[in-house]
Amino acid sequence: MKPLDRLLQRWRIARAAPFVPPGARVLDIGCHDGALFRQLGSRLGGGIGIDPVAPAGELEEGRFRLVRGLFPRDLPANEAFDAVTGLAVLEHVPAAEQAGFLAACANRLKPSGLLILTVPSPAVDGVLRWLRRLRLIQGMSVEEHHGFAPTETVALADAAGLQRVLHQRFQCGLNNLFVFRRPLPSS
Repeated sequence: MKPLDRLLQRWRIARAAPFVPPGARVLDIGCHDGALFRQLGSRLGGGIGIDPVAPAGELEEGRFRLVRGLFPRDLPANEAFDAVTGLAVLEHVPAAEQAGFLAACANRLKPSGLLILTVPSPAVDGVLRWLRRLRLIQGMSVEEHHGFAPTETVALADAAGLQRVLHQRFQCGLNNLFVFRRPLPSS
């Protein structure tokens, strides 16, 4: 990753951070190299990160584990988490798999757990292509974006049984932060 890639990554993490409860066990989907755990480590109770390019292993003396693979297929066990993060991930999930992806996220949340997503606006794809041509970024995998419109996020989360807590735009309106809650079971 280049410095601009890291800056954008840190910016997304900083926007999501206030919604991750202190002491939470976190599942970070699309963790890359565990940057979220390094940035928020002292606030978290532990967690698992999963990404196709993750360096499998542990961080911070075993408090965090990185798994190389795809969510949900390669995630071990059925552990529930206080928070699930997917920062700049949903736009990489093929359209036919998005509903199942959100349902799998919901299934990994404890009751009242939070799903925290960032989703770029479609206009970002053109900006990222230019930044890559100028060799200012290396990552972002813009070729994997599936033309996802952030407005579809709420309907997908609703279908997964999640309740919207928040939707905010950031990065000059080019990115979206969504926070959803898994409701408590009906009594």
